[in-house]
Amino acid sequence: MSETYDVEVVREFDAPLKRVWAAWTEPGDLRQWWGPTGFTCPRAEADVRPGGRILVTMRAPMEWGGFEQHSTWNITEVEPLHRIRYVFNFADADGNRITPAEAGIPADGVPSDGAHEVVLTALGDGRTMLHMTERGYGNQEARDMSQSGLEQCLDKMAALVEGTAR
Repeated sequence: MSETYDVEVVREFDAPLKRVWAAWTEPGDLRQWWGPTGFTCPRAEADVRPGGRILVTMRAPMEWGGFEQHSTWNITEVEPLHRIRYVFNFADADGNRITPAEAGIPADGVPSDGAHEVVLTALGDGRTMLHMTERGYGNQEARDMSQSGLEQCLDKMAALVEGTAR
């Protein structure tokens, strides 16, 4: 097996565990934070159970052409309020799996089936730690691109769950 590059992000939120869990599992919350800075999420559907999936649509700002990119998070494991494991796939508008190239992803090294894990831990005093891992990137450039986007998404999530969203 060839070497892979993984995204690993740890973030603390000044919000209770249940609030951060809801941000990952409730469509209304997902629409508020999914997508990097300047992007919106006009669609989010969530069936949070093993064998279920989350389907999201990310829309680019007009200066980037306003394109839409769809993805599914095919859930393999759920421990409510603690862990979600899923396989990230790019999708067409109907939610059918497509390859990164078909989705218009220019970077080599983006996996067709990205293994993701989100672990939430209550820290006390109404704070929550998130530890997220995305596995399987084929090169550092693809990993770094994904990590940058994830960090921007989590900035938006922090504003949502900490009550500072504008």
